[in-house]
Amino acid sequence: MKSFNEIDHIPFMDHRAKALANEINNTQKDYIIRVDENEYKKYLFEKFKFELLKINYESEHIDPPNVKQETVHDNMWNRTYVQDVYYFTVTYSFTGSAELFNMRSTSWHITFAEINIDHINNKVSLVIKLTELDSDKFNRNKADILARAFRNLENVNKDALNWNNSLPANINYLFSRVKSKYEKENSFYAAINVKINPGTQSIFTAPTIKKKIIPQPTASKNKEFSSEPTMSNEMYNDVLKVVYDSGKNMEKKPSLYQNKDEEGLRDQFLFVLETRYEGTTASGETFNRGGKTDIILKYAKDGSNLFVAECKFWHGASEFLKAISQLFDRYLTWRDSKVALILFVKNKEFSNILDTIKSEISNHPYFVSKIGDRGETSFSYKFRLPQDENKQVLFEVIAFHYDK
Repeated sequence: MKSFNEIDHIPFMDHRAKALANEINNTQKDYIIRVDENEYKKYLFEKFKFELLKINYESEHIDPPNVKQETVHDNMWNRTYVQDVYYFTVTYSFTGSAELFNMRSTSWHITFAEINIDHINNKVSLVIKLTELDSDKFNRNKADILARAFRNLENVNKDALNWNNSLPANINYLFSRVKSKYEKENSFYAAINVKINPGTQSIFTAPTIKKKIIPQPTASKNKEFSSEPTMSNEMYNDVLKVVYDSGKNMEKKPSLYQNKDEEGLRDQFLFVLETRYEGTTASGETFNRGGKTDIILKYAKDGSNLFVAECKFWHGASEFLKAISQLFDRYLTWRDSKVALILFVKNKEFSNILDTIKSEISNHPYFVSKIGDRGETSFSYKFRLPQDENKQVLFEVIAFHYDK
């Protein structure tokens, strides 16, 4: 993506404003009338404010280069030859709302650079191209691309701060308008003796998905540029951590996995997930789109899918790619955005299997890019949906060694 140059300021902020209005307008009447107004407004502010972006330059990490042989034309001597070209990926951690990297600010310097955003781990990376291994040229190129990539960072943060400052007034206006409308309706119904459902007279609380084991922060720093119901990055990270930690612990206790089939192993993870989160339901072998998926987390309020996972024993590279196709072709709908494939490996040479996973996955037709390694045997990718090439999905592949 082009840094701070994907979406103009006006449509970017309009999208945010419409999402806020839809959040209030689509909430049930009785909830709007009876919820604690101050708490609900605080919830809206935390959900729709921007966290200002900050790049941690001290966290710089440079990967070994990807070397390619490319054809080069020398205009001076009018000759063409092949030479090695080195592509270095430089990565920095950042804090703040990642979607701000997309916005072109109101006051904008005409410069940008290609960057890649890892939304899961809050990292931003860029690529430096060299035709020779010269440290001075590398540092000059790095300084140039950093200057271009983040030249508009301060301006974007100013726009985000202006939005945050105006947000309480916008929330007050939208909420008061909708609440006033509903109160007038109820007054009219009362005047003509239309009875209000007595079962709705309880006091409502501001919405949140609460964790039973790990305390829920008051606000997530990983905002998402989407008005669709979806699992937050914070909760997605926690779900994957639970699965990863549980699976690794099972590796140390063979009695938990010996003589178990895929369903039996799946239930070990499902047991933890189904009791961990309030406001969600977790189930196995649940029908979704064209088949029954192994693990699915749904938002209890409206049944929206939050997380979909499939469990498979490792049976080689070709079966691995088929398992991905099965997950994406049969089980995922357009609104599914966070999925995982959990692999159970019986082979003795586990390191070889991990290498195969990492080398073969890019051959899948739905593969978009690698995001990074969440753990030693947990790998993060971006994939696309088969029915929509523009709809990307966060896809985690997690492998466990159950060889006893």
